[in-house]
Amino acid sequence: MSSQDPTIVSATKKTCRVLAALSDRRLCRLTDIARNAALDMSTTLRILKELESEGFVERDPVSKEYMLGPQVYALHHAMVAGLDVRSLARPALIRLARRFGDTVILSVPMGWESVCLDLCFGDYPIRANYLEVGSRRPLGVGAGSLALYSVLAENEQRTVLPMVHQRLTARYPRFSAPALDAAAQRARERGHAMLLDVVQEKMGGLGVAVRGPDGRAIAALSVAALNERIESREGELAQALAVEARQIEQAWMPHA
Repeated sequence: MSSQDPTIVSATKKTCRVLAALSDRRLCRLTDIARNAALDMSTTLRILKELESEGFVERDPVSKEYMLGPQVYALHHAMVAGLDVRSLARPALIRLARRFGDTVILSVPMGWESVCLDLCFGDYPIRANYLEVGSRRPLGVGAGSLALYSVLAENEQRTVLPMVHQRLTARYPRFSAPALDAAAQRARERGHAMLLDVVQEKMGGLGVAVRGPDGRAIAALSVAALNERIESREGELAQALAVEARQIEQAWMPHA
């Protein structure tokens, strides 16, 4: 039997090429993905649709751009030193919620968005209950999301900004692109992110990034509460969140 024709590309290899193309965030349109993967448009579109149905790819309904989906995110977090970020962070969420009485949130980055991975409510009667596990926001919207955005490398920020700015205009009219830039700069200077009246009027939050073994932000811890409860305790909240973030990071140091 003759060996397989080396010019024939298997279905698996074609799928891998498409996923590899999507790992470059600049390649988000069908034509660019097809060209980078060295595939024709119809084949690329079919593979993208199949990957989308399985959760490995997402397509923005407005811009029609493609991005890696939650299944890829799940695989990524499964391989980061074998760590379960949610399990590692859960005790911190409980301690912070008990100490401050407010809602404590664990957020993770995914493409140009942040996703609420876990949260814990405190006993203060007025809660920040506008977020639930699985909720998504553009990077920079919300204290934890801003903490993640503020520590991105410049080239990564430039990549996600078009999608983020588009969502700000459509959904967060009180938070303009210049306001995001200013808030991110303040977060870099202070070492923590604080936002007021952005997601919901009279409510705010404070967050810090949690870094993985490679030094990149893998998650963020944040507290959401009434504006006055955030502003009056900014220093105390920032210090407590930073301590918990460092403890989480130290938990995986032996694995790095």
